[in-house]
Amino acid sequence: MTTLSATRLAGRRILLGISAGIAAYKSAQLARLLKQAGCEVRVVMTEGAQAFITPLTLQALTGEPVRTSLLDPEAEAGMGHIELARWAETILIAPATADLMARLAQGMADDLLTTLCLASDAERLMAPAMNQAMWRHPATRRNAARLLHDGWRLLGPDSGDQACGDVGPGRMLEPEAIMAELIRPSAEAAHGQAAPAQDAPTQDAPAQGLHIVITAGPTREPLDPVRYLSNHSSGKMGFALAAAAAELGARVSLISGPVSLPTPEGVARIDVETALQMHEASRRLVGGCDIFVGCAAVADYRAEALAEHKIKKVEGEDALTLRLVKNPDIIADIANERDAAGGRPFVVGFAAETRDLEAYARDKLSRKRLDMIVANDVSSAGLGFGADDNAALLLWRDGEGEGGESLPPQPKTQLARAVIERALGCLSVRPVH
Repeated sequence: MTTLSATRLAGRRILLGISAGIAAYKSAQLARLLKQAGCEVRVVMTEGAQAFITPLTLQALTGEPVRTSLLDPEAEAGMGHIELARWAETILIAPATADLMARLAQGMADDLLTTLCLASDAERLMAPAMNQAMWRHPATRRNAARLLHDGWRLLGPDSGDQACGDVGPGRMLEPEAIMAELIRPSAEAAHGQAAPAQDAPTQDAPAQGLHIVITAGPTREPLDPVRYLSNHSSGKMGFALAAAAAELGARVSLISGPVSLPTPEGVARIDVETALQMHEASRRLVGGCDIFVGCAAVADYRAEALAEHKIKKVEGEDALTLRLVKNPDIIADIANERDAAGGRPFVVGFAAETRDLEAYARDKLSRKRLDMIVANDVSSAGLGFGADDNAALLLWRDGEGEGGESLPPQPKTQLARAVIERALGCLSVRPVH
């Protein structure tokens, strides 16, 4: 289940355009999330899009008829395409293929979707989706620049495995990430001017253009239908990190274990329960991300077998034996995985210790091949698990060598910003892995 801070979306009239790409299957989930956020949603599909997903699916999810033809006799009687263009407050095209981007960049109006885009003054966003070679092609790059100049916001694309078997940039953003981008104010709205043609970091937004993935909270490892193994993590530190990263301009994906915390503004949240689920979500989102922060308190072990029914006490027996097996080491897997180009994100780990803080932290930094580690002494009263304050020892390795810094007790929100800023500083001088 995905939870989003979507207060700014409630009541917004969104026209969802779907073009002909395999990523069109994600548009069904996107439509569902938009409706859950309280949006009014109407869908327009190109002819090719209908080969990948049916209009009936989108109609069932939105409760509105799906438009597919410019020359619809019933709609044209009332200038339906013009009315739809006037109705929309936001036009969101997901997926946007290379062909659609080219047609819009040239100002063409040869089907219903492109005609609506030219006839509307609505906010306009698109999530590109195509083969990595097509995205890298100079013609596509020119079209993307033209669209940005014309006032479109481009959401993504992400990098990673593609349906064709290639690996690289061109994947459509996940629906949760698109929702987070919808919540974030555009540069035009925030500053009263056209959005820049490229994502260039500014002093106020040093993480602009970066994708940061953060894990937070505990995991729960079920023993039977009513019991589980877990820990005292509240998720406060991870959520503070997500909020700080978003405030610094990053696109943030937050993978959260079971906690009762509101999602930070502008952050895409993916809720999980178990370590295996968190591992899968991390592997799925890490492709193309720039910084991965493993703040979650992940259970080291899970039950070898889940009991089908509640485990009952046995009269006369004073002990219970549970057989546990190791969970995946998420942070180590991410740190040691390479993409097709031989790179990986800047990896930040956490170490919660009760003794020998620096020694254990340095060992973990080296053994798991991390770029940076944030070590906490959770035995200190009023700090760490469940508290609003924390202190930390930061250790890192970057292109300038090794470094370290002790951060005194302070609110987790303040500490989180210091951690993210340090990671950004290390990233700027990071050696090639």
